[in-house]
This record gives sequence, C-alpha cells and structure tokens, in this order.
Amino acid sequence: MTHPGPDTGSTGLLTDRYELTMLAAALADGTASRRCTFEVFARRLPDGRRYGVVAGTARFLDAVARFRFDDAALTALAEDGVVDSATLDWLAGYRFSGDVDGYPEGELYFPGSPVLTVSGTFAECVLLETVALSVLNHDCAIASAAARMVTAAGGRPLIEMGSRRTHEQAAVAASRAAYLAGFASTSNLEAGRRYGIPTTGTSAHAFVLLHDDEAAAFASQVAVLGSKTTLLVDTYDIREGILRAVAAAGPELGAIRIDSGDLGELARQAREQLDGLGAAATRIVLSGDLDEYAIAALRAEPVDAYGVGTSLVTGSGAPTAGMVYKMVEVDGRPVAKRSSAKESRGGRKTALRRHKPTGTALEEVVTASRDIEVGPHDRLLAVPMLRGGSPVHEAGGAEAESLEQSRERLRRTLVSVPWEGLKLSRGEPAIPTVFS
Repeated sequence: MTHPGPDTGSTGLLTDRYELTMLAAALADGTASRRCTFEVFARRLPDGRRYGVVAGTARFLDAVARFRFDDAALTALAEDGVVDSATLDWLAGYRFSGDVDGYPEGELYFPGSPVLTVSGTFAECVLLETVALSVLNHDCAIASAAARMVTAAGGRPLIEMGSRRTHEQAAVAASRAAYLAGFASTSNLEAGRRYGIPTTGTSAHAFVLLHDDEAAAFASQVAVLGSKTTLLVDTYDIREGILRAVAAAGPELGAIRIDSGDLGELARQAREQLDGLGAAATRIVLSGDLDEYAIAALRAEPVDAYGVGTSLVTGSGAPTAGMVYKMVEVDGRPVAKRSSAKESRGGRKTALRRHKPTGTALEEVVTASRDIEVGPHDRLLAVPMLRGGSPVHEAGGAEAESLEQSRERLRRTLVSVPWEGLKLSRGEPAIPTVFS
C-alpha cells in the first residue's frame, strides 16, 4: 500500500477573520514586522485528567507548509471586504519564514507546558493561531483519551472505530491520534491510506439481516474472508449465534464480536461455550459504547480485544485540550496578559522534566531564564521543528520521525509517570509544573 500523505490543498482560509483584520491594522501602523514569539499551552488539564498527550504536531507543520492565499482565496476575501487591497497584496506572497519549536508527538504535557513555540514577525505568526489550535486541541484531546484507554486495556489490542460519530476529516485525524497513543488498528480506510495505520473490519448487523438466516450470513462471510474472520454473533440470540459461527468456520474461527448487552457476563459465557465447542483459540472482541472506565471494568473478563468508537472520537468527555496561543515576547521584551481569569506568563520559555535516578518523573520545570541548569536526570522537552520556515530534519526534529517512533516515545514516557498518575480516578496532574 502506498501512503501519499495528507491532503495537498491550501490551508490559508482555515483561520478566523480577526487574524486578518489584526494583520491589516498592523501593516497599516507599521507594527507588522515586529519580532514576536507565541506559545501554545494549556492553562489546565481537562477535569479529572492527570496528563495530556502531544499529538498533531506533524499535521500542523504540514498545514503551515500549505498555508497560502491563492487567487480563489484572495478573490473571496476581496468580495467579502475582509481586508484592504494592501493586505491582499501582502497575503498573495505569504510564506511562513519563522521558527517553530515544540514538544515532539508522543510526549506528555502538563498545565503550562509550552507545547509549541512560534517565532517570527507578528504578521506571519498571528495568521497561524487558528490552524495551530484547531489541530492541537483536537489531536491532543483524542490522543490523551486514547492513552487512558490503552492503559485500561492492560496490553489487549484496541480498534478505533469511531468514524461514523464525527466529521469525516476529524475521523481521519482521530484515527491517527489514537494509533499514536497505542491503538492497534482503525476501521477508517483513509487513515490507513494516508498514514499507514493497519485497518480492520468485517461486517455489521445489516449483513446478517440481509440473509434469510444467520447461518447463511456466516457461511457467506467465511466463504469470502476465510475461517479466521470475525463473526458478529449478537444480532439474535448470542448462544445460538456462537453455535452457528463455529459451525460455519470450524473450531479455527478467528474471532467473535459482541456489540451489546452485559459485555462482561456475555464474554464469560462465550468463552465457556467456545471452549466447549473446541474453539479455544477463537478470540472474543467486545464493542458498544466503551470508554476507559468500561474497559477497565472488563479487565478481569476473558476479552481479547476492544472496539472503541464514540468515546474515542469525542475525547471521552474532553473533546478539546483547552490550549491557547499567546504572545509572550515582542522584540525580545517579555509581554503577558494580566487578566486574573486568563493570566499568562511573559517571556519565551524553556521546559525540562526532572526525574529520579530510577527514571520516575518528578516535575515539569518551565522557565523564561536563559541559564537553566540541566541535571543528569533532566530532559529538555522541546525540539526544533522549523527554521526559517523550512523543516528541521536533524535527529529529534518533527520531520525526521515516523508515527511508529512517536508511538514508542509515548510508551517510554508513560513508563516514567508515577503510578498514581496513571489512575483513571480524579486527582492532581501526575507531576507538578514548576514555574521559575
């Protein structure tokens, strides 16, 4: 299978109108060329969460590369009277030429973590606010929920199957974020084509209902897909369905799927019945409104895999990561919003994570100081991603990494989280953020 990569269309209009009206005013008063630094961070984690997972950075960088204003976009802006002709002329030649640094995908973040740092002129940086937040707020939310589900599954594979519960393009991004977080496969074929994620899927209840009886449906599926297929056995009576499934495929039947009912009890009964029929190797796959809490409750049951849909693509109750894009420097001078409700900290930040000698994470240190001391068990978190608008291909740069490498980073990083921080129960962030 080839993986041609993401969509190649322009992303210039994936922004809010006020980005362009600010640009127009700044061009007119001469402040557009001031050197500025913006940071993306979350003031807090979603309620009940103890860590966040960075995802979407690669998608953001791709969006930056395609952030252009072609003739059609410029015509639309002119016809709607969004900006004046001088601003339209400036937009016609727009290419981001600044720098981007950030936490690599698969890294954890905590309240105040400078997940992304964008530096350049005010004019070129301000235009990226909306697309940066659109991508990161979505992908980080999905990956964070998915990571909790992976932990709850305790090593059993998870299938992402939420495409029908979200926007068609969000479904592709959700599949990618879930796979990065440790899901084994997806039902979404575009995610498979675009990102090389393994795809899976066999049939729905409609296929069973299409046939005159369940036995005929199972025989048809086995004839085409082979005995290692997964048969959906809960359209009618599950016990009868299992009997017919084994009769159709033989004891080498690959798996059965149960999509409704008391899943724990049904899994126990199904395992006993399959074993009694000589199908001891047949796996049991459960689906149907599962989230991390339901998965955790099923850990003691004879389940081999889980299919997760709605809760995954909606962030399991936290559909956005709550990230913001705030200016922190102008011409090297720290600036900050002082509102008590939405306070920010001025100055470009450096972040590192301190660890015990055993590797357990202790705290996240975020500082605007240029003289930060890095100890033997500390790890600097941000990596260079763009320099002068061009991708950084050196080791650690976002462009050098595959999705598989990001998956492995998250796996390693989660091992370093204190055990308490991996609980699904409500509590403080897994490690504190210390500002200096």
